[in-house]
Amino acid sequence: MPDFSRRRLLMAMALSPLLPAFSIHAAAAIDDTRIISLEWLPTELLMALGVKPMGVAEMYNYQLWVGEPKLPDTTVDVGLRTEPNLELMMQMRPSLILYSAGYGPSAEKFNRIAPAMGFAFSDASGRPLTVARQSLMQLAERIDRVPQAQRHLAEFDTFIADTRTRLAGRKRRPVLLMSLLDARHALVFGKGSLFLEVMNELGLENAWQGETNFWGSAVIGLERLATMKNVDAICFAHGDDNLMQQVSAMPLWQAMDFVRQKRFRRVPQVWFYGATPSAMRFCRSLAGALESL
Repeated sequence: MPDFSRRRLLMAMALSPLLPAFSIHAAAAIDDTRIISLEWLPTELLMALGVKPMGVAEMYNYQLWVGEPKLPDTTVDVGLRTEPNLELMMQMRPSLILYSAGYGPSAEKFNRIAPAMGFAFSDASGRPLTVARQSLMQLAERIDRVPQAQRHLAEFDTFIADTRTRLAGRKRRPVLLMSLLDARHALVFGKGSLFLEVMNELGLENAWQGETNFWGSAVIGLERLATMKNVDAICFAHGDDNLMQQVSAMPLWQAMDFVRQKRFRRVPQVWFYGATPSAMRFCRSLAGALESL
């Protein structure tokens, strides 16, 4: 495999959060202006509560893969999610560190700097949206923002109901959700994914019925997409315009049923392993794309 392709596959693996064990350090009241988030899911949770993170890991990649909510200009980049700059974090004197346990340094290292709180993407139920709602309330209780969490979840439920009504008259074709990794591989989403739980809420059928990992995604060869017939295909961008142009010129791609039937739409980035803000961004992109088909 070319080096470029190998890097793409490794990047896809690195993007998937590891299974964390929830942990919380008993501590006094938290100064919510001094919270560092090392994983993008808790970053979303924090901003859903109206809190601006003091520090976030991999801010450049956050812009490529997450996009929204927008990070404040005052946010400090604290290094890699797998290898954050612990010395910098210590100098910043955070009141709380948010992380995914098992991804990057151990919780013991974080606790030497400040109280730390870990979050899971999903659990044995395979329902990450449900887990995200629970995580939001747990974080809200920790930083004394329960009313904000309740308001956000009420707004989320209304938003989902409105989107379901908006799409109720759509022709019932399965929806293929994907993102390109390189000229030979794509990331697809199915059982256990955030997107599938949202689509179930919207009454939509997911086209990918094949294998998935714990996070509800799978890396597959593009040739497997050729088996997908009578589907609407939605592709999430991530700063990969040149790659899309390269793939679009390939005879294999041009022969895809959803390409020939003009049922392919490319939409802005959405974080595949996010929380309620990503779910809402997904709904907006999905509804807009499907209405244009």
